[in-house]
Amino acid sequence: MLDSVREIAVLYNSLFYALEWIFTILFTVEYILRLICVGRPIRYATSFFGIIDLVAILPTYFSLFLPGSEYLLVIRSLRLLRIFRVLKLVQYLGEADLLIRALRASRRKITLFLFTVLNLVVILGSLMYVIEGGQNGFTSIPTSVYWAVITLTTVGYGDIVPETGLGQAVASVVMIIGYSIIAVPTGIITSEISYAGRYSKGRVCQNCSFEGHDIDARFCKRCGAKL
Repeated sequence: MLDSVREIAVLYNSLFYALEWIFTILFTVEYILRLICVGRPIRYATSFFGIIDLVAILPTYFSLFLPGSEYLLVIRSLRLLRIFRVLKLVQYLGEADLLIRALRASRRKITLFLFTVLNLVVILGSLMYVIEGGQNGFTSIPTSVYWAVITLTTVGYGDIVPETGLGQAVASVVMIIGYSIIAVPTGIITSEISYAGRYSKGRVCQNCSFEGHDIDARFCKRCGAKL
């Protein structure tokens, strides 16, 4: 982030460059050791955190193989991927694993909820398009759907506003619906977090990397290997 500030980058460019390579080498060693230690390296390499670990180190190495001024923009874009290193911290937090498991367990409910909201904003946007019309800024149904999204989520940019009384009445209903809708995903995820919190992550199998064991488990429930 500091490297993107021109004044700071000019003064500490050499320091940033040295730190970049130090961190890249450390992350590379860690990535290689993980591939060696885990029972199924392909499974780890294709997992979420395995891909994050790889993305965290590739941009720096790519800069060595893409020399020349015509590739500077490409290298710049690749170096922005370094921000994914922030996600590396998540795998060291037990609470993050609990949250991930809760989100994974509630994905079907959340998907259904988002599908319902999508249908709702399309209907409300189309309704406002009919009520207000292009003379009040609702020039098309997609534009009206955009208004419905920012109103339903209670963001309210104010770039498009209803002018007629009926349109304002509908907008008021949309705002009230928005407040009630916000509580739905919160309740779903909270319920799954409460359920997932009853079960500990337990030990991780070194043979197959399965993580769903009980605290007192002695053998892997997937491959039977000793924990």
